Amino acid sequence: MANHQAASYTTEEIADLLKVSKLTVYDLIKKGELRSYRVGRQMRIDAEDLEAYKDKSKSGRVIEKEDKELLQTSVPVRQTVETSSPPQRFQPIPMRQLIISGQDISLDLLANAIGRSGAITNPLRSYTGSLNSLVAMYAGEADIVSTHLYDGDTGTYNLPYIKRILSGREYIVINLLSRSAGLFVQKNNPKNIRTWNDFGKQSIKMVNREIGSGARILLDEKLRLEGIIPRTIDGYQTEEMNHIAVASKVASGFADVGVGIEKAAALVGVDFIPLVHEQYDLVMFKTPENEFVRNTILSILRSQDFQREIEALGGYDLSLTGSIQFETE
Repeated sequence: MANHQAASYTTEEIADLLKVSKLTVYDLIKKGELRSYRVGRQMRIDAEDLEAYKDKSKSGRVIEKEDKELLQTSVPVRQTVETSSPPQRFQPIPMRQLIISGQDISLDLLANAIGRSGAITNPLRSYTGSLNSLVAMYAGEADIVSTHLYDGDTGTYNLPYIKRILSGREYIVINLLSRSAGLFVQKNNPKNIRTWNDFGKQSIKMVNREIGSGARILLDEKLRLEGIIPRTIDGYQTEEMNHIAVASKVASGFADVGVGIEKAAALVGVDFIPLVHEQYDLVMFKTPENEFVRNTILSILRSQDFQREIEALGGYDLSLTGSIQFETE
């Protein structure tokens, strides 16, 4: 076997090599099945530890039926044990690394605050979009998920999606913050773009967000309500993975318009048309094991120190921060 001792990989590279999501890689790290170390804010995995995980996964130990199904779809199998001790399902517990999923910078501040509290050792961050994060949470691959999912039928955020996707599960929804979302347009808005209906203009070229992101769902819902067919819009299939990238495409002149948040517009230097006041919530499962973690997060969100950190960023509404928006019985 070739000597790989000098090589190391990022979590993204490991996900590509194993043909799984990055959240699955974080789950393996969290459960101690895949050894890793941190360089600054980035997790790294040595090649020899990847090979050790792969060897361990095919070591011939007894595998439960559901794990055989996972193998057939090329998803790495969680570490198994002898038949005298059945495999244990992962449950988030105090002092275990948690995955915090979402893209807003406020989540980085929250992860830092959780780490300082001592409730969890080194929370991990995943930068996956809202809808995909909820689906991953249902599958047990994320612990704290942020959502800003607009429902056009009710004109509300998050709960219609959460209730459908997490049906049958016990969970709590806590407000992190609210923020302005709308349209990035070029300086002085030469195409005079003002409303969602302007996406129907033939002269408009847009840049989109990836499928599953909150901004993409907001756009799709608004286009549906306006009766605009997405495939007729020039640039609808052009996707970027975050607000900054979308705003940058508009600033460069590549596109006339994109959907995002006011904070990104200010950072990049494009004009911003505010159209919605979106609610940005956190979702956590309710288990006896994570009660301490839930209470710690509520305490952090409601603390003056944390809220002052968020306020210093500018552009956020904290009037609902730390309030429980919904909780299953």
